Amino acid sequence: MTRPKDPLGSNFWRLLIASAVSNLGDGIVRTAIPLLAITLTRDPLLVGALTSLSFLPWLLFAIPSGALVDRMDRRRAMSSANLVRAGVVTMLVAAIAIDQVSLVLLYLVTFVLGVAETVYDSASRAMLPQVVRRDQLDRANGPLSSAEVVTQAFLAAPAGSLLFAWLVIAPFVSAAVAYLLAALLILSIVGNLRPARDGRAQTGSTTIRADIREGLRWLRGHELLRGLAVIVGLVAAAETMADSLLVLYVVDTLGLPESAFGVFLVSFGVGGLLGGLAAARIAAKLGRIATLVLSSAVTGGAAIGIGLTSNVWVGAAFFGAVALSVSVFNVLSISLRQALIPEQLFGRVQGAYRTLVWGLIPIGALLGGVVARLTSVPATFVISGVLQVVLAILLWRLLRRHRLQIAAAHQPDPVPAVAS
Repeated sequence: MTRPKDPLGSNFWRLLIASAVSNLGDGIVRTAIPLLAITLTRDPLLVGALTSLSFLPWLLFAIPSGALVDRMDRRRAMSSANLVRAGVVTMLVAAIAIDQVSLVLLYLVTFVLGVAETVYDSASRAMLPQVVRRDQLDRANGPLSSAEVVTQAFLAAPAGSLLFAWLVIAPFVSAAVAYLLAALLILSIVGNLRPARDGRAQTGSTTIRADIREGLRWLRGHELLRGLAVIVGLVAAAETMADSLLVLYVVDTLGLPESAFGVFLVSFGVGGLLGGLAAARIAAKLGRIATLVLSSAVTGGAAIGIGLTSNVWVGAAFFGAVALSVSVFNVLSISLRQALIPEQLFGRVQGAYRTLVWGLIPIGALLGGVVARLTSVPATFVISGVLQVVLAILLWRLLRRHRLQIAAAHQPDPVPAVAS
């Protein structure tokens, strides 16, 4: 068969380059804003609020943003979102230049960047099935996932820190330029990237609220994706139980200095990169269902390993295994959603899916803190891992029951929706 070797097309590579540049801007900003915040206050509650404000837009706007993306050209949605991000960061640059930075301004910038991200990510996920065939989704999502890891973990984080140390304004200028460049690169993608809509939708006779209801009804009525959203949400909550305590594990349990935390972050980046690149090949050899279940089980097993070891390098290796298996799972999971969800509904359904999944993450973080207080940090990792292994069994039962539907969803299309 020659299908697996078919080229992904020039539109995909344009999307990949634009996404990498956009992720570079994201990573620089996410590194530099906390550094700027601690020049204003050392209050951990006030600094921690930045993380909450970056997460909050996903709970508030994921579904409305998805509905918006389902009404417009996905290419223009991505470009517009990056232009907004470039404008907001430029406003922060001006405030730094005239020494008028405040925590309130940082909160506002962080929140607006998060809102724009909900539009950008929804549009980029919805666009991919329009530029590659369904049987190419795994191969396409792998490089996109790996590019995100490389740009944010290996390039943006150190670059943001070094630029900030050199000149406070420098990382923000760099991020604004990256966002602007990404906005222009996205517009180089050719073809009609407006979602197919029925007559009423095309004439504007439907409302955003009606569109959202349509997406929610579709997800509620789809047994496989509805069940997958619940299980993945519980898995994410269980993972967060442990992940939220990683810094305490490194510093208090292993007795290492704060600087050693970077070892774990590097191992996470390496694991995520390898997982993104290898996901399609592993699925081709083991099968999609087996790979999804195995990657979920490995994540849980590695969390148990972290909780049981006191060796720094073994712990870092286990953490890298967590990143690798999570990356493999994410690549195949998004490919499955892209293959199953109708193109004209993708933004809304994806928004509802992510709202459910991400809504359980803060609950997991809170639960992890409670469990650690009642037991210990290492015990929380073990409990998190056991829960993930149990959920992997439930995942296997769900996917096995719908195996024919999953196989049919990834049958090749004659041609992608957008010729490249």
